[in-house]
Amino acid sequence: APMSMIETTIVLKNKSEWRKTERWYSSFPEFAKFPFKLIWPETISEEDLITEMNEKLNFIGMPNIWTMPIKNRIDMLSTGIRSPIGIKVFGPNLKSIEATAKDIERVLKDVPGTRSIVAERIAGGYFMDIDFDRQRLAAYGLTIKEVQDQAMSAIGGENVSVAIIGRERYPIQVRMAPDFRQDISAIKRLPINTPTGAYIPLSEVAKVEIHEGASMIRNENASLVGYVYVDIDPKKVDVGTYVTQAKKIVNEKITLPLGHTILWSGQYENMERVKERLKVVIPLTLFLIVLLLHINTKSWIKTGIILLAVPFSLIGAVWILVLLGYNLSIAAWVGMIALLGLDAETGVFMLMYLDLAYDERVNANKMNNEQDLHAAVIEENAVDEIQDRT
Repeated sequence: APMSMIETTIVLKNKSEWRKTERWYSSFPEFAKFPFKLIWPETISEEDLITEMNEKLNFIGMPNIWTMPIKNRIDMLSTGIRSPIGIKVFGPNLKSIEATAKDIERVLKDVPGTRSIVAERIAGGYFMDIDFDRQRLAAYGLTIKEVQDQAMSAIGGENVSVAIIGRERYPIQVRMAPDFRQDISAIKRLPINTPTGAYIPLSEVAKVEIHEGASMIRNENASLVGYVYVDIDPKKVDVGTYVTQAKKIVNEKITLPLGHTILWSGQYENMERVKERLKVVIPLTLFLIVLLLHINTKSWIKTGIILLAVPFSLIGAVWILVLLGYNLSIAAWVGMIALLGLDAETGVFMLMYLDLAYDERVNANKMNNEQDLHAAVIEENAVDEIQDRT
């Protein structure tokens, strides 16, 4: 795995021990602060804490992705990206993919709301190659496998026995001391045993060289791919708005090489997938609500009266999101869909009690003018019943 896959778990103290911060109600008496603390805590917020840690913990080539462990696993399983936003660069060549990813990192670094952005250095790995000379091996009476086994044991080690200590078992591994295998010149001098019993250096029968290559090769949809990890500050921008701005900048400033494509992934990919589903779910939900209301009331007029109350509940929901500073999310949309059904149910109860009060007056021959209608609503406990239900 690449170095960028390193994970660090931070265990936070109890929030009561967090650093205090000045609030507009800080000068109030202690008993008067309680209701305001529930909405605006008097301690530093998690986002402020993340912002400070992000400024201090900044390492080249290491993306800072502040998330929860379980959420991180779910994101990795669903999209392959650990950050809120990820950009997948597809192409036929790893070096050109890395170059394109670096260009995207450069142009998006200054986009408002960007907390950190790192493009994977997929072509920046170094490997030691041992290329055996078959003619020299034949001259010494050696086979490739024999030399490979000796080199592997000397460099990587080989288990030769097991140490038994009570119920515990520990493998005993033998290999060359670090001084004899820590650099390329030492590896070239590794002693190789020949059939005659003589020892020759490894460089006598092989070329030992350092070559640059891919540190990790990713493959998606039958194409090579490289990732760009983007972490944003949710207090400044939401995922959808950021991606819209970033797409515009990438399209204006970056020309993709022939055969290369980019795909926006991460949480944004899930949002787009759910957005397409909501385009079907929301109209279908509204249709079912209207249909069930009409079946229940058997009147389009009464159905319309009940539906007139629905927008007013949404107004309250939207204002709560604004006042608390929350961004509109998939969870918020699902909650609003549930609210539509609940609001329609309340409207049905209201209309039912109003109808009952009206019918009682009509049966008692007390519905002769507008005053009688008013009395039916107010005096026959219809309003009280409605209040109990709401």
